[in-house]
Amino acid sequence: MYSSVPGLVFGFHGCDEEIANLVISGNIPLSKSQNSYDWLGHGIYFWEGNYSRALEYAHLLIKNSSRNKGKIKKPAVIGAIIDLGNCLNLLESESIDLLKESYNLLSISSKTTGKPLPENKSIDTEKDLLLRHLDCAVIENLHAMRKEIELPVFDSVRGYFREGKEIYPNAGFHDKNHIQLCIRNPKSIKGFFKPII
Repeated sequence: MYSSVPGLVFGFHGCDEEIANLVISGNIPLSKSQNSYDWLGHGIYFWEGNYSRALEYAHLLIKNSSRNKGKIKKPAVIGAIIDLGNCLNLLESESIDLLKESYNLLSISSKTTGKPLPENKSIDTEKDLLLRHLDCAVIENLHAMRKEIELPVFDSVRGYFREGKEIYPNAGFHDKNHIQLCIRNPKSIKGFFKPII
């Protein structure tokens, strides 16, 4: 009853300038990510209200081209106006409980079939778990369970991530903390725009 995110939110997506221009002009759709390590499951990813992180990520993809399907020649950011709709909002308790239930059922299935659960992993020397195989599997399992028992599907997934280095000694805040959005229903995206810097 109280769990919906009211109103519209701004999302930002880092990519190549050519792709940004084509998406904003309506010539191509923004592609859905369907990697086994996607942090919030499969969908179109945005940084909520965080233009700087989207641009930073586009720059990161130039240095780490293996993390991106397309080459980035000139980093750019696409702005989006998003209605999260029926949102699996992982900043509230009810959604967290749904995820716990999905994990428990996936764990039981793993023990029954003998197939090990996927694992979240870091990349190279980074401490953060950037390859979220387990999280993706748990979220995708939740979506499949809801579909199977004919519950309303989620249009979006919203999650908070603590990432990066402490901003001062013993801080509870890190330099890459962010809220990430995964849009499963493209109709939730009400429009694209070129952000004014």
